[in-house]
Amino acid sequence: MKEAIATTAAPAAIGPYSQAIKTDNLIFCSGQLPIDPATGKMPEGIKEQTARSLANVKAILEAEGLGIDNVVKTTVLLADMSLFGEMNEVYGATFAQPFPARSAFAVKALPMGALVEIEVIATR
Repeated sequence: MKEAIATTAAPAAIGPYSQAIKTDNLIFCSGQLPIDPATGKMPEGIKEQTARSLANVKAILEAEGLGIDNVVKTTVLLADMSLFGEMNEVYGATFAQPFPARSAFAVKALPMGALVEIEVIATR
């Protein structure tokens, strides 16, 4: 059985998907763009956008009583791999050891011209 997770502390889904889905002990969080849920705007710069995307992930997890330490897998989508180093600085300061498993890809483009999008899988 699956159940949708939604919170106003993160941007609302802008299409036919859920912010996150929980099933048994797993939470599958949709890719989070760096949109500020209060303003609907994105900050400039990869460090600021990475921090905002991760803040959105945290808000969704907190709606389920979880935290960033519950994350076991991340996928990071970047507009350009030249942004990886600066993204990684913010990412590394957010997570603690043992770090989640991670994949990182450069994609042709991200919605709304974002520089980064981050999705996670978390466990209870």
